[in-house]
Amino acid sequence: MKLQIKNGRLIDPAHKVDANRDLFIADGRVVAIGTAPAGFDDNGTVGTIDAAGCVVCPGLVDLSARLREPGYEYKATLESEMAAAAAGGVTSLACPPDTDPPLDEPGLVEMLKHRARLPEFAKVYPVGALTAKLEGKHITEMAELAEAGCVAFGQAGTAIVDTQVLLRAMQYAATFDFPVWLSAQDPFLARNGVAHDGEVAARLGLVGIPVAAETVALAALVLLAQETGVRLHIRRISSSAGLDMIRTARGQGIAVSCDVSVNHLHLSEIDIGYFNPHARLDPPLRSQRDRDALRQALADGTIDALCSDHTPVDDDAKQVPFGEAEPGATGLELLLPLTLKWGAEMKLPLADTLARITADPARLLGIDGGTLSVGAPADVCIFDPMAEFRVSRDNLRSQGKNTPFLGYNLCGRVRYTLIDGFLAHDGSWN
Repeated sequence: MKLQIKNGRLIDPAHKVDANRDLFIADGRVVAIGTAPAGFDDNGTVGTIDAAGCVVCPGLVDLSARLREPGYEYKATLESEMAAAAAGGVTSLACPPDTDPPLDEPGLVEMLKHRARLPEFAKVYPVGALTAKLEGKHITEMAELAEAGCVAFGQAGTAIVDTQVLLRAMQYAATFDFPVWLSAQDPFLARNGVAHDGEVAARLGLVGIPVAAETVALAALVLLAQETGVRLHIRRISSSAGLDMIRTARGQGIAVSCDVSVNHLHLSEIDIGYFNPHARLDPPLRSQRDRDALRQALADGTIDALCSDHTPVDDDAKQVPFGEAEPGATGLELLLPLTLKWGAEMKLPLADTLARITADPARLLGIDGGTLSVGAPADVCIFDPMAEFRVSRDNLRSQGKNTPFLGYNLCGRVRYTLIDGFLAHDGSWN
């Protein structure tokens, strides 16, 4: 199948391209930009997509999207979340290992990859469990999991309390140059906490999680990374103090990267309001000062990439008192518009804004994606940056309707999503 995407504003952040150019696709790959290659019109019909008024960019790459399979199909199914990904322009995603059972055996990883093989499904890059059953006691066979398709290893939101086990796991990973993705949250300092330990939690009578829960854990992770030489990635940094520690570690030559959830770019502890369970997140929404520091750090490159931290939760787990609500928010379909909102508020060039959800996360994953260069997979997102929509339960494809952005008006509607040249989403008439 040959396809010409015409009349669009083509942006490829990886190669600093931002111009009105046509894109030519054949056999699932980009074959030319600007002018059709020789023989493109020969031997077969060429399909066209008119992208007038739209931006044509690489398909989005999401560093954290829970698909809820296996084990949690009552919260979401692979089909529902892949439909959400396509509707959000996401063509590649990493999924954490906290399924049931966890992704700690090659057979489980292979099964997930096999289930996600359909052409309309985003490309799935599993993060394997660092320890068996995520219990923090015994290291998994990382080499076998990597062969099965894992791109990194982590614990999702579960800490390894035994630091000797953590040291051995990092040593194993460093031997094979496997990235280790971990959350920085001390389980004892965060115990029973449900919100940022600040003025709002105190006023509402909620048990707080102090910033020290992040910085104490981060100090240990960074020191062990320095000791072992492992490539450490910190998931969902949430505080200004944590960012300062990341900068210091990099200044010492330690290989540490980090990402941030799109929720934490726009929200703070104040958005808990009167016990809004949709604002129950992990890590918690912190102070406005922390939020502003995260926004600036993403702009200046201290934070390497942005993710949706997509976590669909069933209604029964959210329609309870705030302290009992399950943490998490759906985000695949909101990643693009919320990123565009951040970029516009920070007055960044559109190419720099889109880099945070295309080229930058693709680099962290080490995948052949996040670019529209000739020869690259034809993973494409075509969106209207001016099209406004209201976030509602009815227009979310995800089975999880849990988001603190319900009722918000956002700009940036995805018109088409292509995965290896296959039209996975056509929202041109929505």
